[in-house]
Amino acid sequence: MKKPIAFFVHHQGRGHANRTMAVAAEFARDRPVSVLTAGPHLFDGFSRDIEIVALPNMIGAAVPTPRLYAEPTPQVMHCVPLGLAEMRRTMRQILDHLDERGIGLFVVDVSAEIALLARIASVPAVQIRMHGDRQDIGHVGSYEACVGMLAPFDPRMEQDDYPAHLRAKTFYSGGLCTSVDRVPDRAEARARLGLDPDREIVVAVTGGGGSGTPYAPLTVAARAAPDALWLTLGPTHREGHETDFSNLRELGWVPSVTDYLAAADIVVASAGDNTVHEVARVGGRLIVMPEWRYFGEQTRKAEALVRLGAAVQAPFWPGDLQGWRDLLARARALDGAALRSLYAPDAAARAAGWLEGLTDELWQGAAEPSQAATAPLRVVAAG
Repeated sequence: MKKPIAFFVHHQGRGHANRTMAVAAEFARDRPVSVLTAGPHLFDGFSRDIEIVALPNMIGAAVPTPRLYAEPTPQVMHCVPLGLAEMRRTMRQILDHLDERGIGLFVVDVSAEIALLARIASVPAVQIRMHGDRQDIGHVGSYEACVGMLAPFDPRMEQDDYPAHLRAKTFYSGGLCTSVDRVPDRAEARARLGLDPDREIVVAVTGGGGSGTPYAPLTVAARAAPDALWLTLGPTHREGHETDFSNLRELGWVPSVTDYLAAADIVVASAGDNTVHEVARVGGRLIVMPEWRYFGEQTRKAEALVRLGAAVQAPFWPGDLQGWRDLLARARALDGAALRSLYAPDAAARAAGWLEGLTDELWQGAAEPSQAATAPLRVVAAG
């Protein structure tokens, strides 16, 4: 029997879950797969046979006393409040599952603490890599504790300051996009959506992991380029003083983001992993406006895109007409091929193949559990 692979999936937004499903769908059918998450609903409708373990939601759990709340966080960890029953239950459920299922590889997407927990529990783990300023001892320690890291992006997107010894244990799948619908050409996409075949169209798209794209700057953009049609996809954040314009339409969530991206001349988007690769898949001209994330994740990813000539960026949302006109002029000069080259159609399959191969390599020659009981490997504790 093949060794099982388990995933810890953070439930903020949909990106972590979508990436897990894209990779797990490529595993061999006889590979047991399980997912541990506080957002089991994110996997509703997933066709592959997997085991779902619902974890307690620790986010926002109240620390029971002021004295416990005042205890400082150790530098080797990021989020470890004291006295939380939800946290104890989470760790207990994870450890019990790893032990009871005989997990061969634990894929962590994402948590430095969970990766360290796996190593303490003697379970091989792989951490999903994300961009950002992650040179702190908590991140570096979790990376060093893992048997490898999976970077779901092109190696050209790597940060210059990422340590060489950690880069050597990183597998780069290429740009992984979880969308699989067919990409139409520009004319077909516009015809399908009932959009003017000749008018300049700018699409602003955001994911589900943040508070939404700010609407006020887009009203300035609509004034700066009145001949263009501006469309927003996903949630927008209003401050209450915005003036609407006829060439700016809020569409909210739409059935097919791909059609709108293919129809666009320019896309304005955050620097979320899947969002970037959705735009790359259609080869669009990208204005990247990173949202706030821990450790500057989206900021560092945006820097990489700009360095490669795959996107343009403003230091902040333009608040004046000329600022938008200058930014749009830079975007129009982009070669969409630079961004398109960062998308890899086979990224999920490559990631799955590497994870399965690593699992088999790690456990090659290991005795079956019934045999292992009679001939265990000896572990000698340090004195």
